[in-house]
Amino acid sequence: MNDSFSYKKTILVTGSGGQLGMELWKIADNYPSYNFLFTTKQDLPIDNFKLVKSFFDQQQIDYCINCAAYTAVDKAESETDKAFLINAEAAGNLSLICKAHQTQLIHISTDYVFDGTSVSPYKEDEKVSPVNIYGASKLRGEELVLNNNPSPIIIRTSWLYSSFGNNFVKTMLRLLNGKPGINVVSDQYGCPTFAANLAEVIMAIVKEDNNDYSYTGVFHYCNAGTTTWYDFASEIKKFIKSKCSINPIPSSQYPVAAKRPQNSVLDTTKIKETFGITIPNWKDSLKQCLLLLT
Repeated sequence: MNDSFSYKKTILVTGSGGQLGMELWKIADNYPSYNFLFTTKQDLPIDNFKLVKSFFDQQQIDYCINCAAYTAVDKAESETDKAFLINAEAAGNLSLICKAHQTQLIHISTDYVFDGTSVSPYKEDEKVSPVNIYGASKLRGEELVLNNNPSPIIIRTSWLYSSFGNNFVKTMLRLLNGKPGINVVSDQYGCPTFAANLAEVIMAIVKEDNNDYSYTGVFHYCNAGTTTWYDFASEIKKFIKSKCSINPIPSSQYPVAAKRPQNSVLDTTKIKETFGITIPNWKDSLKQCLLLLT
């Protein structure tokens, strides 16, 4: 066989120990025409600029899916420097390295770049104004990624959960199975996102892109439909037939270090139209995840 026909494009997944990274790891075998490199914060911390540069220098990387992030929303309020180092400075450096190596960067961001005051779903080009340090660090990361590279793809997502890692769904399963009653915030609106769905969409983008850099810029992805944390928890309760009572409470009765946006629903029209994808409803995706966990 001619070697030119056997070349496999290489996809680097940073932060692969997290929810989205693990979901990409899980489906990698379904994409045999690609060579995957999965790195965690232990073996490739993206804030180590020299190490990341050396890693790229040693191999041809066609795509970099950056799942690495500082995601401790409340702790970020007291660890501002660390949050900005990983979510902003390191992301910007990674974007610069990807540009130098002609690597297509797919960078994951968040709904928390918005302040949550909109009454309609947020489009990609609407005003950004984060209300906490985590959101501010992710927004700065977006700015640096775009400033340092002419053709990155940024995907903002929201309320991410998975059968891997720590997340709202797993916390609710533990509480609903172990307590007679719990309080859950009922006045914050958003879109839950099953990380397995997002992983498949990212791979659809990779397949569509073919390194021609025709698809760039910011996109929104979350599951279809809008809910509150209270209704999200209630859906989990219904599925597992828990006897635990869930009491809806306002945000003011659930004090946390970092303020949350009240309405961070994302408009996904652009990603659907650009890549021709269908997005499942959040309730259907939640059931898929719960079947894996129960």
